Amino acid sequence: MAEHPIQGLMTTAMESIKEMVDVNTIVGDAVQSPDGTVIIPISRVAFGFAAGGGEYSSASKKGEGEDEGEDEENRVQTGKYPFAGGSGAGVSINPVAFMVVGNGEIKLLPVNVNSSVDKILDMIPDLIDKANETIRKKVCVKKEMDSNNNHKKLKENEES
Repeated sequence: MAEHPIQGLMTTAMESIKEMVDVNTIVGDAVQSPDGTVIIPISRVAFGFAAGGGEYSSASKKGEGEDEGEDEENRVQTGKYPFAGGSGAGVSINPVAFMVVGNGEIKLLPVNVNSSVDKILDMIPDLIDKANETIRKKVCVKKEMDSNNNHKKLKENEES
């Protein structure tokens, strides 16, 4: 069976979309700054696609002979109706963030200025590290004070 015209229409449209949208569109080409920091753009890609078509028979006029029905049946079997169709696609690419890699760190810098929550989430690991360090220092100081107090008590017990 011969290829239907809608198949060619769909194939052409999908190949065009495939050329436009690939991984390099979402995660862009890396840019290296003079200090060695690498900046990678990240985008949100959305696309839509629609296609349609139909086969149309010629308009039959009243009063024509009976062989019109036979001709209609022949067209259905051979698929020789005229075809009309179309397709369309749309692509939207919006920058979302920049990934910055350098100085032993990886940071995600969102494009949206009102990203307070993201900034807070990025600060949480540093806050936890600082809290752990402070707790360790207090525990060490307390152990030293306890050991000093124990030494004083032992000396007082020995003297008495």
